[in-house]
Amino acid sequence: MKRVAWGVLSTARIGTDHVVPAMLASPLVELRAIASRSLESAQAAAGALGIPQAFGSYEELIADPHVEAIYNPLPNHLHVPLTLQAAAAGKHVLCEKPIALDAAEAKALREASAGVLIEEAFMVRHHPQWQRARDLVRSGRIGELRAVQVFFSYFNDDPANIRNQRATGGGALYDIGCYAVLAGRYLFEAEPHRCVALVDRDPRLGTDRTTSALLDFGTGRQLAFTVSTQSCRYQRVQAVGTRGRVEVQIPFNAPQGGAMRIAIDDGGAVDGSGITTETLPSADQYQLQVEAFSRRVRGEPAPGWGVEDAIAQMQVIDALWRSERSARWEEIGREG
Repeated sequence: MKRVAWGVLSTARIGTDHVVPAMLASPLVELRAIASRSLESAQAAAGALGIPQAFGSYEELIADPHVEAIYNPLPNHLHVPLTLQAAAAGKHVLCEKPIALDAAEAKALREASAGVLIEEAFMVRHHPQWQRARDLVRSGRIGELRAVQVFFSYFNDDPANIRNQRATGGGALYDIGCYAVLAGRYLFEAEPHRCVALVDRDPRLGTDRTTSALLDFGTGRQLAFTVSTQSCRYQRVQAVGTRGRVEVQIPFNAPQGGAMRIAIDDGGAVDGSGITTETLPSADQYQLQVEAFSRRVRGEPAPGWGVEDAIAQMQVIDALWRSERSARWEEIGREG
């Protein structure tokens, strides 16, 4: 396959620490350029990472005729505006999560996606541990899936950190709660009908620092999660069925290139004696993500999710925000 020529918008750490190294390691990717609002910053990143071209504005990179696909890891409030600019220039876009601040903003990408690929960058869907967990659910190994439980937390109360700035889309639900929502949608392979949320906001920052929610997927299927930006570092995904349970122990920050294990509980004993473990092949979920996207750019078959999936994801988050305000259950997909 001919390599796909990529450009990266911004020197954000998610890109420079994770996605850019994955791109550089891939035989399917030609990483041509990186851009920043500061030329010095772009040049420093390009020099450190071995990227050929540095631009001092996002617009210059978008205008580069040699760039075919763009990775957009900008702050949340800039995801849609810059993705629209890139799409208008004929570039395919892999955009970091959350793809927008609400479903209405995400819907602005519908028309733009008619001629190019636009995808929300949930790298976890490409990791073998997530795929294996879903295969176990599909096969009936744990019986009928009844509940998915997610906990995801870290501690960061720095006001200067972009994750703690409300105006640009900071806070726990946008930053990591989106992964919890995705876990339910991915494992149930369905969309939730309604939800209720409990939100605790930092009085100084205004962002949600701990958010918990219950989502109803119908026929007794439930997703429960807690996410926090001011708790100890921890993460788990549990899929509980009528005959057993699957546990993904490092579901979101799986070590790049490291082998992972998932636990399978046959449900026969509460002391854990019925638990077995499976070791999954070593994988870099970021590399798998950019390679799948690159294959799709070349018209080859590969896993992918488009704008409609991203809109469905944002509709859940919208309903959770409405529930915070109303203090009651909210229907998902309802406007307002």
